[in-house]
Amino acid sequence: MDNRSRFHLLRVVCACAPILSVGGCTVVSTSQLGTLRTENRVLADQNRAQLTEIENLKSHCREVEDQLIRREEDIALLENQLERNRRQIANFQREREELEASVLAALRRDDGRTAPLSEETRTRLQSLSERSGYLQFPPDSAITKLETDILFDSGSEDLAPDAARLLRELAAELNRREAKPLRVVIVGHTDAESISKKPVREQFKSNFHLSAARSLAVADALREFGVSPERIAVSGYGPFQPVAPNISPVDRRKNRRVEIFVMAPEVPLVGCVETMPALY
Repeated sequence: MDNRSRFHLLRVVCACAPILSVGGCTVVSTSQLGTLRTENRVLADQNRAQLTEIENLKSHCREVEDQLIRREEDIALLENQLERNRRQIANFQREREELEASVLAALRRDDGRTAPLSEETRTRLQSLSERSGYLQFPPDSAITKLETDILFDSGSEDLAPDAARLLRELAAELNRREAKPLRVVIVGHTDAESISKKPVREQFKSNFHLSAARSLAVADALREFGVSPERIAVSGYGPFQPVAPNISPVDRRKNRRVEIFVMAPEVPLVGCVETMPALY
């Protein structure tokens, strides 16, 4: 039998028998070989997919690490800014206390002038403060503070109903004979939050404008209740004179306030011709 016949016979045997052992070697059928090749391709594809997934996870991990580093840097910057804000507020508070102390010292100087507030006026204003619960009147000063959250609705320059009653009582005390010479300076403040309500935002360009408008609203109410306009001055500081950090709602509420300064007629008042004639 020639070689060609032998090769043909071997092919027939391989096709008929699944596996034949020849001389210690294993002969695999064509169908099994195809199956093994298919399985090998599947495993190779799975391996490549897993390698790709690993690379994607590594890339995502690097991105997360980069984001974490950036967030830590942002936190450090915010902490530094917070510390600077706290120092600035502490400086503002110290300057305010020094200013109040200097004003009180001027009011108390013993030079024969009329006392800024009579004992009766102090007592009556203190009583009004205790009755209202919203009016602050330290008995050793000539400063009365009204909280804006009580006087105004949030983001509005219109006086709330309860505010009219409170201001009417305050005007009645200011209109008493012994309090008639006193001057009234109304100062508006806001927190650092931007104006959110669209109608108010369209009417007022900034919190500066809103604080001044609220001061004017209080002044108009006092005038309506009989306080002479010659005694009244108004100003607005916007968010630039905070008494607390603008962080929590409680602190922001402290910054939203209207202060009414009751001052003796001889106390110098910038812009007032009668108290600073040398300037004019």
